[in-house]
Amino acid sequence: MNKEPEIKSAAGEKEFIQQVGEKALRKLQAQRHATQTVWSSLGMMGLVGWSVAVPTLLGAALGIWLDKHYPGNHSWTLMLLAIGLGFGCFNAWHWIDKEDREMHAHEGDGT
Repeated sequence: MNKEPEIKSAAGEKEFIQQVGEKALRKLQAQRHATQTVWSSLGMMGLVGWSVAVPTLLGAALGIWLDKHYPGNHSWTLMLLAIGLGFGCFNAWHWIDKEDREMHAHEGDGT
C-alpha cells in the first residue's frame, strides 16, 4: 500500500520535470532569437548605410576627376553623385526587401 503513492508521485515528478524542461527550452530559444534579432538589425543598419554611402562617394569621386580632366558646361560631380545616390538607395531597398521576404518565409515554416 505504501508503494502505490510513491509510484504515482514518481510519475508526477517526471511529468513536472518534463514540463519545466520544455518551458526552459522555449525561454532559451526566445532569448537566442531576441539576441539574433538585435544583432541582425544592427548589422542590417550598417549594411544599408554602407550600400548607400559607397556608391554615392564613388560617384562623387569619379565626377570630381571628370570635372578636372574634362571640364564642360555641366557638372559631372553633381550628376554622378545623384546617380550614385540613386543606385545606392536602390541597392539598399533590394537588400532589405530580400531579407524581409526571407524572414517571412521562415515565420511561415515555423522555424
